[in-house]
Amino acid sequence: MTTARHYADPCGIARALDAVGDRWALLIVRELIFGPQRFSQLRAGLPGVSPNVLAQRLRELAAAGIVRPGMLGPPASVAVYELTERGLALEPVLLELARWGSQEPVTTRNELSVSALMLALRTVADPAGAGDATYALRVDGQWFTLDVAGPSVAISRGRTGKPAAALAADRATLRSVAFGREPVSTAERDGRLVITGDRDAAERFPRLFAVPAGPAR
Repeated sequence: MTTARHYADPCGIARALDAVGDRWALLIVRELIFGPQRFSQLRAGLPGVSPNVLAQRLRELAAAGIVRPGMLGPPASVAVYELTERGLALEPVLLELARWGSQEPVTTRNELSVSALMLALRTVADPAGAGDATYALRVDGQWFTLDVAGPSVAISRGRTGKPAAALAADRATLRSVAFGREPVSTAERDGRLVITGDRDAAERFPRLFAVPAGPAR
């Protein structure tokens, strides 16, 4: 991988940073962790990166065996980028880094990208006592499937065929509801959240997540 950062250090941490330590690299992995995306979708999720830098990072990540180009099947048949098996292995790293970083002060008013929000939900998932269920989430037009099985929560890109409940909202509303900042009923009454399916399951949705603590400092 050709990169400006090379530590010439045999430590595994240094070698990992040689592969994903450049600016935007891990955030590209974050955007792809739930499934393939087109270049334009990556740009939308990472509005601060220029097209040239994004293209360069994608080439570097591909050379490192972390990202690969692909094609969505018919009827879409469009070019996408997706994580390799090696790239997908970074998910627990991202989750732990997100948990660690959540204790840092928030210094921007920018909203989370859709993929970043899904990763945040995985980070704070604590479904004990909420009951097993499958949810369809439509967030700013993008569909995700959230499966709860015992103590585990899995999120994948795409719509499930038979969810217990489907919730459609924008990013800010879903984050507010999931993190306990407003009741499901309030967001629904205001028209910012649309629920179909089992209402009891929809009301249990916020119980899947532990309310994030504020920064330690």
